[in-house]
Amino acid sequence: MASKPVTVGDLIHRVATSCLSNRLPCNYIRDSVDSDQEDDDDDPFADAVSSSEKCRRSPSAAEVEDQEQQQEEEEEKLKIWEEGGQEERKAAKGDAAEALMAEVFDAVSGVRRAYAALQGAHCPWDPDKMRAADAAVVAELRHLARLRDRFRRSAAAGHIPPPNPSAPPRREAVAPYEAALDDLQRQLQSKQAEVDGLKEKLAAATSRRNGRHHPSKPNGPGGAPTADLFTTCAEQARAATRAFAAQLLHLMRAAGVDVAAATRSLTKIPVSSPQLAKHALEAHVTRCLLGGFEHESFYLDGSLSSLLDPAAFRRERYAQFRDMRGMEPAELLGVLPTCAFGRYAATKFAALLPPLVEEAILGDGEHRRAVNGGTHPRTPFYGEFLRAAKAVWMLHLLAFALEPPPSHFEAGRGAEFHPEYMESVAGAPPRAGAGMVVGFAVAPGFRLGNGAVVRARVYLVPRGGRP
Repeated sequence: MASKPVTVGDLIHRVATSCLSNRLPCNYIRDSVDSDQEDDDDDPFADAVSSSEKCRRSPSAAEVEDQEQQQEEEEEKLKIWEEGGQEERKAAKGDAAEALMAEVFDAVSGVRRAYAALQGAHCPWDPDKMRAADAAVVAELRHLARLRDRFRRSAAAGHIPPPNPSAPPRREAVAPYEAALDDLQRQLQSKQAEVDGLKEKLAAATSRRNGRHHPSKPNGPGGAPTADLFTTCAEQARAATRAFAAQLLHLMRAAGVDVAAATRSLTKIPVSSPQLAKHALEAHVTRCLLGGFEHESFYLDGSLSSLLDPAAFRRERYAQFRDMRGMEPAELLGVLPTCAFGRYAATKFAALLPPLVEEAILGDGEHRRAVNGGTHPRTPFYGEFLRAAKAVWMLHLLAFALEPPPSHFEAGRGAEFHPEYMESVAGAPPRAGAGMVVGFAVAPGFRLGNGAVVRARVYLVPRGGRP
C-alpha cells in the first residue's frame, strides 16, 4: 500500500465506501452542497474527506446523551463501590477499637476490685488475704500491660486508627489518678495508725475494768473472799488468756509463720483451721500459766506456809489480792521486778515461747534476754502477756484465800460431754445424742466449797474423730 501510488479514483472509492458503511444525517448532502457552493476555491477532495470524518465523529444528540448517561452511571457505581470498601474498612477498624476499649475497661474494673480486696485485707489484718489480694492486683496490672502492647502493635499495623494528636499525653491523663492513689494510701496509713491507737486504748480500758474494785456483794460480809468473787476472777482470767492467745496468733500471721506448724509444735494438737489454731493456742497459754496451780507458790520455791499456819496464810493471800488488784502489772514490776509475781511471770514466759518460736514471731530473742537478766520488757506484746499472767496470779491468790480452797479438774481427750461440768468453745452446746466427745481441753474447771462449779472449756469433736 505504501509503494502503490495514490490516485484520485482511490480517494473517491474510500470516501464512498465510508459513507455507505456509516449512515449520514439527512442534511448532510444539503450541507455539503452548500459548503461546495460557498467554497469553490477549496479542494473538493479535502472537503469530501473532512465530511466523511465528521460523519464518523459526530453521532446524533440522542446517542451522545445515552453515552454520557452510561458513563455517569459507571462512574457512580465505581464511586459507590470505592466508598463502600472504605466504609467497611472503617467499620472493621472501629469494631476492633471498641473491642479493645471494652477489654481495657474490664481490666480497669478488675484492678479496682483487686485493690478493694487489698484494702479489705488490711482491717482486720489478714496476711493470707493480703497475699491473695496482692497477687490479684499484680495479675490485673499485667493484663493491662498486655493490652497496652496489643494496642501498640494494632496501631502500628493500621488495624486501629492512631490516637488524636490533640489529645493530652498519657502521663498527664494518669497523673490525677496517681495523686488520688497516693492520697488513698496516706488515708489508709492514718486509719491503720488510728486503729492501733484504739486497740491500745481498748486494752488499757479492759485492764482498768479488770482491776476495778467490785461492789461489796461478791466479797461477802467483812470483805471476806467468796465463791462468787472467785467465779468472777476465773472469767476474767479466761478472757485475758484468750486475748493473749489472739495476739499471739496475730503476730504469727504478721510474721509469715506457718500457723499450723507452729501451733502443732507448741501444743502437739493437729491444726486444720484458723479457728482451731486459736483454740489450740488458748489451751497452750492456759496450760502454761496454770501449771502448778495446786501449789501455793506455783512450785517456784519449797514454801509450806499454808501448812504451818493456814488461817494466817489465807489472810495474807487475800490482803495481797486486794493490794494488787488495782495495780498495773508493768508498774508493779517496774518497782519490784524480782518479787514473787515477777519470778512467776519470767518463768511462765520462758515456758510459753521456745526460743525458736520467739525469734520467728518477734524477730529476735530480746524479750528472753531481758527476762533472763531480771527485767521485764516494756513492749505491747509483753504487756499483753503480763495482763494474762496477772489475772491467773490473782485467781491463784484468791484460791488459797478461800476455805476450803477450790479444786480444779480438766476434761481428758475422748471424754463424754457433760454440760453441767463442761462448756463448748464453739458456743452452742451440742444436741442430745449428737455423739460429741472432748477433742482437747482448753481451760480447766473448778469445784468450789459451796458446791458451785466453774465449768471447764473444751473443744468437741465427733466420736472417733480428731481435732
